[in-house]
Amino acid sequence: MPLSEQEQRLLDEMERSLYHNDADFVATVGATRLRPNYRSIALGILLAVAGICGLIAGVALQMLWLGIVGFAVMFTGVLVALSPSKSTRHFAKGAAGSPRAPKPHQKHGGFMDRLNDRWDNRQDGTH
Repeated sequence: MPLSEQEQRLLDEMERSLYHNDADFVATVGATRLRPNYRSIALGILLAVAGICGLIAGVALQMLWLGIVGFAVMFTGVLVALSPSKSTRHFAKGAAGSPRAPKPHQKHGGFMDRLNDRWDNRQDGTH
Protein backbone atom coordinates (compact mmCIF):
# COMPACT_ATOMS: atom_id res chain seq x y z
CA MET A 1 0.00 0.00 0.00
CA PRO A 2 1.64 3.28 -1.08
CA LEU A 3 2.03 6.20 1.28
CA SER A 4 -0.03 9.32 0.89
CA GLU A 5 1.69 12.58 -0.05
CA GLN A 6 1.47 13.85 3.52
CA GLU A 7 2.92 10.64 4.93
CA GLN A 8 5.71 10.69 2.34
CA ARG A 9 6.57 14.32 3.17
CA LEU A 10 6.56 13.51 6.89
CA LEU A 11 8.79 10.50 6.33
CA ASP A 12 11.20 12.55 4.19
CA GLU A 13 11.30 15.29 6.83
CA MET A 14 12.02 12.76 9.59
CA GLU A 15 14.78 11.21 7.48
CA ARG A 16 16.41 14.59 6.76
CA SER A 17 16.18 15.45 10.46
CA LEU A 18 17.87 12.17 11.39
CA TYR A 19 20.67 12.71 8.86
CA HIS A 20 21.13 16.29 10.00
CA ASN A 21 20.95 15.86 13.78
CA ASP A 22 22.53 12.48 14.39
CA ALA A 23 25.20 11.97 11.75
CA ASP A 24 27.23 9.63 14.00
CA PHE A 25 24.28 7.25 14.39
CA VAL A 26 23.56 7.30 10.66
CA ALA A 27 27.23 6.65 9.87
CA THR A 28 27.31 3.71 12.30
CA VAL A 29 24.06 2.12 11.17
CA GLY A 30 24.43 2.91 7.48
CA ALA A 31 28.07 1.86 7.24
CA THR A 32 28.79 -1.01 4.93
CA ARG A 33 31.29 -3.71 5.65
CA LEU A 34 34.57 -2.61 4.18
CA ARG A 35 37.18 -4.88 2.75
CA PRO A 36 40.36 -4.94 4.79
CA ASN A 37 43.18 -2.80 3.47
CA TYR A 38 45.81 -5.46 2.85
CA ARG A 39 48.47 -2.90 2.00
CA SER A 40 48.26 -1.25 5.42
CA ILE A 41 48.15 -4.65 7.15
CA ALA A 42 51.30 -5.80 5.33
CA LEU A 43 53.06 -2.49 6.00
CA GLY A 44 52.06 -2.64 9.66
CA ILE A 45 53.37 -6.19 10.05
CA LEU A 46 56.67 -5.25 8.40
CA LEU A 47 57.03 -2.23 10.67
CA ALA A 48 56.19 -4.32 13.74
CA VAL A 49 58.79 -6.96 12.84
CA ALA A 50 61.40 -4.27 12.16
CA GLY A 51 60.53 -2.65 15.49
CA ILE A 52 60.90 -5.93 17.36
CA CYS A 53 64.31 -6.44 15.71
CA GLY A 54 65.31 -2.91 16.73
CA LEU A 55 64.08 -3.49 20.29
CA ILE A 56 66.01 -6.75 20.60
CA ALA A 57 69.13 -5.17 19.08
CA GLY A 58 68.85 -2.25 21.50
CA VAL A 59 68.68 -4.62 24.47
CA ALA A 60 71.48 -6.86 23.16
CA LEU A 61 73.81 -3.93 22.41
CA GLN A 62 72.74 -2.07 25.57
CA MET A 63 71.73 0.99 23.55
CA LEU A 64 68.72 2.55 25.21
CA TRP A 65 67.93 4.87 22.32
CA LEU A 66 67.84 1.99 19.82
CA GLY A 67 65.45 0.04 22.05
CA ILE A 68 63.16 3.05 22.39
CA VAL A 69 63.19 3.67 18.64
CA GLY A 70 62.51 -0.04 18.03
CA PHE A 71 59.57 0.03 20.42
CA ALA A 72 58.16 3.16 18.75
CA VAL A 73 58.47 1.58 15.29
CA MET A 74 56.84 -1.62 16.55
CA PHE A 75 53.97 0.32 18.15
CA THR A 76 53.47 2.36 14.97
CA GLY A 77 53.38 -0.82 12.91
CA VAL A 78 50.66 -2.31 15.09
CA LEU A 79 48.63 0.89 14.82
CA VAL A 80 49.01 0.96 11.03
CA ALA A 81 47.98 -2.69 10.74
CA LEU A 82 44.90 -2.24 12.93
CA SER A 83 43.75 1.13 11.59
CA PRO A 84 40.49 1.10 9.64
CA SER A 85 40.61 2.10 6.01
CA LYS A 86 39.68 5.70 5.26
CA SER A 87 37.76 4.94 2.09
CA THR A 88 34.30 5.03 3.63
CA ARG A 89 31.66 6.34 1.31
CA HIS A 90 28.94 7.97 3.35
CA PHE A 91 26.08 9.51 1.45
CA ALA A 92 23.12 11.31 2.91
CA LYS A 93 19.93 12.35 1.22
CA GLY A 94 19.72 16.04 0.61
CA ALA A 95 16.63 18.22 0.64
CA ALA A 96 15.86 17.40 -2.97
CA GLY A 97 16.27 13.66 -2.38
CA SER A 98 19.50 13.36 -4.36
CA PRO A 99 22.54 11.80 -2.73
CA ARG A 100 25.30 14.16 -1.74
CA ALA A 101 28.68 13.72 -0.15
CA PRO A 102 29.31 14.90 3.43
CA LYS A 103 30.28 18.51 3.90
CA PRO A 104 34.00 18.99 3.22
CA HIS A 105 34.56 21.10 6.35
CA GLN A 106 33.33 18.31 8.59
CA LYS A 107 35.99 15.93 9.80
CA HIS A 108 35.21 12.45 11.01
CA GLY A 109 38.27 12.47 13.20
CA GLY A 110 38.52 12.15 16.91
CA PHE A 111 36.12 12.94 19.69
CA MET A 112 37.29 16.54 20.05
CA ASP A 113 36.93 17.19 16.30
CA ARG A 114 33.32 16.03 16.41
CA LEU A 115 32.62 18.20 19.45
CA ASN A 116 34.18 21.21 17.73
CA ASP A 117 32.11 20.59 14.60
CA ARG A 118 28.94 20.35 16.65
CA TRP A 119 29.81 23.57 18.46
CA ASP A 120 30.49 25.35 15.17
CA ASN A 121 27.18 24.11 13.76
CA ARG A 122 25.32 25.40 16.81
CA GLN A 123 27.04 28.75 16.54
CA ASP A 124 26.07 28.98 12.87
CA GLY A 125 22.48 28.20 13.77
CA THR A 126 22.42 24.89 11.87
CA HIS A 127 21.82 22.45 14.72
